[in-house]
Amino acid sequence: MGTKLIRLADNFWNIRGSFKMGGLIDVGTQSSLVQLANGRFVFLDAYTLDGGVREEIDQLTHGGERVEAVLNLHPFHTLHVEPMYAMYPQAAIYGTARHRSRFPDLPWEKINTEDPRLHARFADDFDFSVPRGVDFISANEHIHFSSVLAYHRSSSTIHVDDTLMYVHLPGLLRTLGIDSPVSFHPTLARALEKRAGAARDFRAWVGELAKRWQGAENLCAAHTATLTAQINRRGPPIPERILSALDKVKKVLDGHQEKYG
Repeated sequence: MGTKLIRLADNFWNIRGSFKMGGLIDVGTQSSLVQLANGRFVFLDAYTLDGGVREEIDQLTHGGERVEAVLNLHPFHTLHVEPMYAMYPQAAIYGTARHRSRFPDLPWEKINTEDPRLHARFADDFDFSVPRGVDFISANEHIHFSSVLAYHRSSSTIHVDDTLMYVHLPGLLRTLGIDSPVSFHPTLARALEKRAGAARDFRAWVGELAKRWQGAENLCAAHTATLTAQINRRGPPIPERILSALDKVKKVLDGHQEKYG
């Protein structure tokens, strides 16, 4: 899978990259480039840019001079953090607490990306959300459920790593009426906090997310695909898809609630 730049709006580009599990199966990964209202740019997540995509982005950002910041949003997405810093050393670099602990020598900004103060700093362009009822940084290195979700209001685009997934099915299946699903990451059961009320908190968070971001038209998901407004023109709206994804994990949430309350 080569690197690909998808233009979703005049001010939002989704970068589709390669990530091979076990060095064999390419499940893909992503970053997004967003032009802020002030004319400068930020990256949502890091990816090592090369070839034509790097050239396109350099043209957009005046050789990187107009890149204001890199916001690393998933605690366990760390592979490209150092290479992206090397590409854009002038940009402010933000990350979660785990990013800071993994790369203590990088010049991190003091505010983490999961911190509401960071969300307020970029509130002119984005709305951010951190899942409730689940571990944000799991002690189990194999549980990658949580991330900071970002909604870019101007382009009506949600950028999300792992937490929500979108699988783009082949055209033949879609013509037969089989819809490409949006779902929650399969590690949800293990990511839920082992306490009373965690399942209820997660349900409430999803409901609030679908309501707050009811204008969303594009969904950029890390390891799967990008659901664009054009692809989705005959399908359910993205907020409706998110609520449907919640219905699919009802047994998981009910089971957790029975056990912990």
